[in-house]
Amino acid sequence: MANPVPVSYNLSQPASQLAPIVVNSPHSGRFYSKEFVQQSRLNNQSIRRSEDFLVDELVKSAVDCGFPLLSANYPRAYLDVNREPFELDPAMFDHKLPDYVNTRSIRVSSGLGTVPKIVAEGENIYAERLPVSDALERVEQIYKPYHDKLRHILAQTHLKFGLAILLDFHSMPSTRTVTEKYGRADIVLGDRFGSSCSPKIVYQARAAFEQLGYRTEVNRPYAGGFITEHYGRPFNGLHALQIEINRSLYMDEIMIRESEGFNKLSSDIGEFFELFLELDWSDLQGNQPLAAE
Repeated sequence: MANPVPVSYNLSQPASQLAPIVVNSPHSGRFYSKEFVQQSRLNNQSIRRSEDFLVDELVKSAVDCGFPLLSANYPRAYLDVNREPFELDPAMFDHKLPDYVNTRSIRVSSGLGTVPKIVAEGENIYAERLPVSDALERVEQIYKPYHDKLRHILAQTHLKFGLAILLDFHSMPSTRTVTEKYGRADIVLGDRFGSSCSPKIVYQARAAFEQLGYRTEVNRPYAGGFITEHYGRPFNGLHALQIEINRSLYMDEIMIRESEGFNKLSSDIGEFFELFLELDWSDLQGNQPLAAE
């Protein structure tokens, strides 16, 4: 597989990290290689339906606030770093997958495994089956370096401050589901139903967004993905909170371009970071030391 960019991620570091906060944008990658486009049956617009459009740009004020910002270079439709490393659908590949692959997860059955079968609108990405070697190379060249870097940043943050708080930013379609009686919220916070971070963090994040005029929900309809679940270990002083942003606030979801709300939302997220910094994290250190990463 050609690898036209040197790494799978972009890391923006402040001159000095001022707080135990790490910001992550795993689904905003937008490097669509010529090879991938040729493999896909979708046009240049449809293939972007799963992309968290410009979320890395919306949250770039994190660096000015003193937080490291990690973001993906490759798109979610190509390789999804917010999954286990080997959640793969055997029907997508031309030969048998290795025995260690998880072929039965809910995410695989829905077409959204580590190498996705579909984009968000349910359209199949590929016209033909892929070589197994292609999927394994994507994991080795893109997935593993991304998580190696994320683990390193969190470990360094924990070493410096005695704890680390991961804010994992995403965007969500504005279309509500049948369970969302009053329409989709502006912001959905996910803490894996209380297991991935301290409730103080959820409270502070929710209060900050609502102070800025945004309507929030917690764990409905998104409670957090693999990253939130995997890295959220409050008992070790490692907290992870997923933050979903309603796309109607800042983009045209059909044309996949910025709307008039982009600059306001970007500015408000900068204010959110400032308000979030008012959190008293003196009692958020874990009862167990974080294992060396």
